[in-house]
Amino acid sequence: MNSLNKTLFLLLFVCVALTGCSSNDNEFANSGEEFLWREGSRSMNVSNWPRAIAIMQQIEAQFPFGQYAAQSQLELIFAYYRNGEPEAARAAADRFIRLYPDHANLDYAYYMRGMSFYSEDSRILGRWLPTDPSKRDPGKARESFADFSQLISRFPDSPYAPDARARMVYLRNLLASYEVHVAEFYIERQAYLSALNRARFVVENYQGAPVVPRAIEIMVETYLRMGLNDLADNSLAILRQNYPDSPQLDANGNFLVSTQITDPSFLYSMSFGLLGSNKKDTPLAPTK
Repeated sequence: MNSLNKTLFLLLFVCVALTGCSSNDNEFANSGEEFLWREGSRSMNVSNWPRAIAIMQQIEAQFPFGQYAAQSQLELIFAYYRNGEPEAARAAADRFIRLYPDHANLDYAYYMRGMSFYSEDSRILGRWLPTDPSKRDPGKARESFADFSQLISRFPDSPYAPDARARMVYLRNLLASYEVHVAEFYIERQAYLSALNRARFVVENYQGAPVVPRAIEIMVETYLRMGLNDLADNSLAILRQNYPDSPQLDANGNFLVSTQITDPSFLYSMSFGLLGSNKKDTPLAPTK
């Protein structure tokens, strides 16, 4: 008898819970657009993001062509962002851009699309010190950079453009630092061609970043290690002219390495240090 009573009690509890959930889901099902907009705006004003999201979604579902359809979607982007849902915020921004390509606030959608990944990735990458940087890809930071770039290109006079430009500088420096970290990782493992490609990418694409001098130093180093002395001299001339205070240059402008780099054999040169030598490369002189 006790077992039967417990079973009945559990069934009753489940029914009540399901009824409550259904009631919450349908709280705004039959509400008018004006009422929903007021309630949604009130929730936004008090930072009740989950409730604001639910209401704005309801406006979108019930009144896709209503008076507040477009504005509710803009509010939804921001609510997702503040609620810590960057993927949902980005998807909502993409949807708005697709549905309202001529809207007066289209620039805001582009701005928030960039912001959706900016906060998340800038925090992660800013504190990041990887064991193997070649395994880490700051894809979201790159996407955020591209989004802000598109905003500035399409809406140069947008009120959001100055902030986007400032964030792009931060992202540029972050991405450039990432590439240099990877280049240094490759140098440690004597993968000089890979290191060179990373460093050259920084010089060609992230002009103005604080790590550009280090990227040029890596270019000189890798060219020397591969026996490409003419290219090393060209990069060294750039380093001397633009960054004469580089820690890799001595008082006479000579490039500092720990030991003399000799001309490699043909096999050593063609295999980038993997063949033709029984001696392991010596480490570089410290740069600091």
